Amino acid sequence: MINHIVLLDMPSAHDRAELSAVMNGIDALRASISGFTHFEHGPNRDFERMSQDCRYAFMCRFDDVVAAQAYLENPDHIALGKRLVALCNGGPSGIRVIDMDVSV
Repeated sequence: MINHIVLLDMPSAHDRAELSAVMNGIDALRASISGFTHFEHGPNRDFERMSQDCRYAFMCRFDDVVAAQAYLENPDHIALGKRLVALCNGGPSGIRVIDMDVSV
């Protein structure tokens, strides 16, 4: 199983409606990508004060690497990713991604 974890550095005045639309779009991909089993998102509360540049995060869960790769190559995912980049400080440098393999 792969947990695809995405950390977003966004300005405090980011477009909340656009962020919501992008999150809804990613969630909708579960219906069309086999093995995309779970999606969660929300604001970072940063209780330990170790990720102050990360305002928001989301996580996708995939059955395996094949499903994760299908997500990465999906045209709708690519379009949503471009919209997400536009919301972040520094564009692509405002996004951190971790693909954690929890099957090992």
